[in-house]
Amino acid sequence: MDRLSSDLAGGGRSGDGFSDGGAAVPDEAQPLLEASRIRLSIPDQLFALEELDVLYDERDEALWTFMRPAGRPSFTPSMLSDFAVWQDQIEGHFGPEKVPLKYLVLGSRAPGVFCFGGDLTLFEGLIRSGNRDGLAAYGYRCVEILHRNMCALDLPMLTIGLVQGQALGGGFEALLSFDYIIAERGSSFGLPEVMFGLFPGMGAHAFLSRRLGSAMAERVIMGNESYSAEKMFELGIVHALAEPGEGQQAVRDFIARSNRRHSGLVGARRASRRVEAISLGELRDVVDHWADSALQLREQDLKLMHRLAAAQHKLSKAAA
Repeated sequence: MDRLSSDLAGGGRSGDGFSDGGAAVPDEAQPLLEASRIRLSIPDQLFALEELDVLYDERDEALWTFMRPAGRPSFTPSMLSDFAVWQDQIEGHFGPEKVPLKYLVLGSRAPGVFCFGGDLTLFEGLIRSGNRDGLAAYGYRCVEILHRNMCALDLPMLTIGLVQGQALGGGFEALLSFDYIIAERGSSFGLPEVMFGLFPGMGAHAFLSRRLGSAMAERVIMGNESYSAEKMFELGIVHALAEPGEGQQAVRDFIARSNRRHSGLVGARRASRRVEAISLGELRDVVDHWADSALQLREQDLKLMHRLAAAQHKLSKAAA
């Protein structure tokens, strides 16, 4: 990531504005002044998130973000809090008349994992205590973040999900809210919820049924199969493939190819969202069904959920 403004990640700001003592600014200094203006326009809070590593590429007008989970690579409440702040800061400080932003990229720092999805340990505790409101609140928070991402935060930008490993459950669902998915060969996608008697409740039904048709969507959702990046490319879910270790370069190449037609691509994505018409209300309704179903799980289902969470935690620790 040599072209990223990594100095922004921690105290790379200096100076007290753009005062030049009244002297004329040489033409060759203008790009540096513009870069400084951009840096000063981006809030420090965006680069100080606990579980998200954020970097701004001035040349491509791209914001790169990598999940940096504190524990098991999943959507814990703390990571969801970071995502909510991340979205608020982007929406408030980027776009027309603000910091230029054409591309928003999300990947992961977890070796071999994009995201394992929902917080299974939290789910088990809430289910055992009969806390239906807690389950629903978690789901609502997930789909609110997902829906805002699906709408590109109402900014004229393209969103890109970068997959370099496993994308399971809610991690796969989150990817479906991006305009484009670029995946390295060897990455895998799956929805394992059916293993323990549940179903994915944070967007899979809405997105997959519109993109694949209801029959194929049901097969992916309820089949408990793992799909390769290549298979997801054949289905049209993944938009571009990269060789292992070359995912970031593939995103840069995609950006380079897209720059000339950026406005057209943004317009096309907006048109697609209008035609597909996934509302936040629809997503929240599915969450309600998911929360009700979760409370019906049997002890053997909860034990399997526990074992799956433990296996994923062990796998992530071994890869670290």
